[in-house]
Amino acid sequence: MPRFDVLTLFAGYFEPLRSQGICRRAFDSGALQLRTWNPRDHASGAHRSVDDRPYGGGPGMVMLAEPLLGALRAAQDARASAGLGPAPVLLFSPTGRALRQPEVQRLAASEGAVLVCGRYEGIDQRFIDHYVDAEISLGDFVLSGGEIPALALLDAVARLLPGVLGDELSAQQDSFSDGLLDCPHYTRPPVFEGSEVPQVLLGGDHARIARWRRDRMLELSWRRRPELVLELERAGRLDRHDLRLLAVLRERDTQDPGTPPAGA
Repeated sequence: MPRFDVLTLFAGYFEPLRSQGICRRAFDSGALQLRTWNPRDHASGAHRSVDDRPYGGGPGMVMLAEPLLGALRAAQDARASAGLGPAPVLLFSPTGRALRQPEVQRLAASEGAVLVCGRYEGIDQRFIDHYVDAEISLGDFVLSGGEIPALALLDAVARLLPGVLGDELSAQQDSFSDGLLDCPHYTRPPVFEGSEVPQVLLGGDHARIARWRRDRMLELSWRRRPELVLELERAGRLDRHDLRLLAVLRERDTQDPGTPPAGA
């Protein structure tokens, strides 16, 4: 049962997470726990300021280290009172490593973490150097703060927890769960604007369907995220059929680099 403690100036971001969709089921069942901590509650002075101008000049403001540290200590103390060990401290930042499914899986199987949501131009580097264990990014773009990345991480974790999804196989077949992008999916009607559902999916042969889906996963990944396929190849995680298909895809690229992915 992971617990996440979020350091944020805007706790309201997280209220919809508790009441909507799959995440609501995770909170209602107790599979996921969440508590927010406002650094402003640990700020000093009449105005309880949590930011100040940067040394050296420049635009914007920088979050102060002291209020963040006060919120972090309160969060870790509360976790200790609940019988939990010290949690890793994760900061959402454009300078962090990209969040990937294996890390989400590790967090889902852990006691959770403390998530730090920065604002303004950033936070005092000394807090990062002394207290942050890892920095995480959603991609090469900039958001107003860390709340949206924190919501994304919590949603990704929630769907991996036991009993949250209606069918736990859904999480096992998601994109990236085995290192590849997911395959295409189809439902009724069997013909839509002249396009038919691949016949293999209508035949009831589950072994053929499983192989078709695996082939499409490999092919789609090769076209759009070839580094995922190469990583599995280096790790020896492709079976003989995978390797034969990969050889065909490589040969096709050599003959016609513009060839689109095959259909059924």
